[in-house]
Amino acid sequence: MKILRLQVEGHPNLKDALSIDFVAQQRVDADDTQQLCNVFSNIYTNQVISFIGINASGKTTILKAISFALSLLRNEPLNGIPSREVLDGLAEGEKALFTTYFYHDKSVYKLRTEICKRADSAVENEQLIITDETLWSKHINRVKTKKSIYDFKESDLDIKRDRNEQFLPDDMSIMIAFNKKLGTKVSLCDMARLTDYNMLDVLGHYPKEILAFLDSSIEYLSFEKDGKEIEIRLKFMGKDEILLNHPIELNKYLSSGTIKGISVFMRAVFVFCESGYLVVDELENHFNKEIAATLIRLFMDRKVNKNGAVLIFSTHYSELLDQFDRNDSIYIVKNRDGICATNLSELLKRNDMKKSEVYDSDYLDGTVPTYESYIAMKKALMTMEED
Repeated sequence: MKILRLQVEGHPNLKDALSIDFVAQQRVDADDTQQLCNVFSNIYTNQVISFIGINASGKTTILKAISFALSLLRNEPLNGIPSREVLDGLAEGEKALFTTYFYHDKSVYKLRTEICKRADSAVENEQLIITDETLWSKHINRVKTKKSIYDFKESDLDIKRDRNEQFLPDDMSIMIAFNKKLGTKVSLCDMARLTDYNMLDVLGHYPKEILAFLDSSIEYLSFEKDGKEIEIRLKFMGKDEILLNHPIELNKYLSSGTIKGISVFMRAVFVFCESGYLVVDELENHFNKEIAATLIRLFMDRKVNKNGAVLIFSTHYSELLDQFDRNDSIYIVKNRDGICATNLSELLKRNDMKKSEVYDSDYLDGTVPTYESYIAMKKALMTMEED
């Protein structure tokens, strides 16, 4: 299953409908095919989707909305999805609409899911329910242009949610029947919940090549669990082996960048194999710029990322934008009377301009703190010093 587009409407913090395209919007030349995934015909998807904006622009909210939509496709009940908190601001009577377009086995599908809060629920984590849901499909022979991918006016109705059906819980998507019938699945590694907690939680033996890239002094590191018992073995070159009982103890021996790097790169290995989706909030946290850039380049490299796995991340670092040859995998996020995300290809037609310089210059408007806010802060600090 390949995601083509996600749309979110009715979210209380969004200015308008949020639309995120995974399909490459700009022209695809022969050189571009090495960093894109060919889904069918002349339709390609980007293997990296990035969101950049100033503080409090809404990047994390967007990542949570994307993670929520992907989890919906994975048969996860709404009230069990970690990123369901993105709908906490939904008031009783309000409805959020998630529309997902995806490809599978020579057909394009449109899933429309309407969600609201249960008015009579006394349990906080059982409030979300699906009030209406429909799945349409059409053969790829009917897709002539990129625009026609999303035209379902004369398409086949595959599944319509029947509110009288007793076997389907009201917080479970009809995708459970679709996935069971066709054997489809969506692999998702959501690291957004770990943004404020840097702790190794990936079990196993870690490839020495990944360890050496992050910290050349490490000889080996293994992490095993037997029931409730955890055994961590760490050895540095020329040193005795260290035995640990809890991941938090690694903070005494490894840098925060190494710990995050092991977690991120091991998850990258998993999604490479599963053709999945890796979501990382504030990619630069604990990383130097080169490590973050390396992860981006690996996802863009078809020799490494053979199955079209997708990295979805947010960042404050404009320098990371210079890793992209194309503009259509970058979204500029702003919050002015509501969150909005605009594809850079709509704002900047040329691919050859240095993207970090364009961003930092405020040519795109609203990508750096305003001069007025800087002067106001400076005056306030001067006044505080005088007091």
